[in-house]
Amino acid sequence: QARLVASGGGSVQTGDSLTLSCTALGDSEGRLKKKWMAFFRQAPGKEREGVAAISPGGEAHYAPSISGRFTISRDNAKPAVTLQMNNLTPGDSNTYYCAAQGRGAGMVLSERFYDTWGQGTQVTVSS
Repeated sequence: QARLVASGGGSVQTGDSLTLSCTALGDSEGRLKKKWMAFFRQAPGKEREGVAAISPGGEAHYAPSISGRFTISRDNAKPAVTLQMNNLTPGDSNTYYCAAQGRGAGMVLSERFYDTWGQGTQVTVSS
């Protein structure tokens, strides 16, 4: 079964940028190329929030809270998904997770739509 590995988190200042990457390991059959992929984030004590999702063909969906600051993209040849985050604010400080579509139905920014999750990567934005 494929495993997702997230990387790219770190500590930055307000207004800085970060790029998160999510790489699929063990996907020898290339199944993830046919699936929606997404990034979620979660702060301590809060529910996990869908940030951005991308279809197999590259159609992107974003949470309203992102306000055009983030861009999700994918490279199906690897396969990998990238989240470019610009103009970061302290409110973006969270643990970020990547996810791959499962068999369930739902909205593409909803947790129930995904069944494969990577480990979290921490993003801390200081003022």
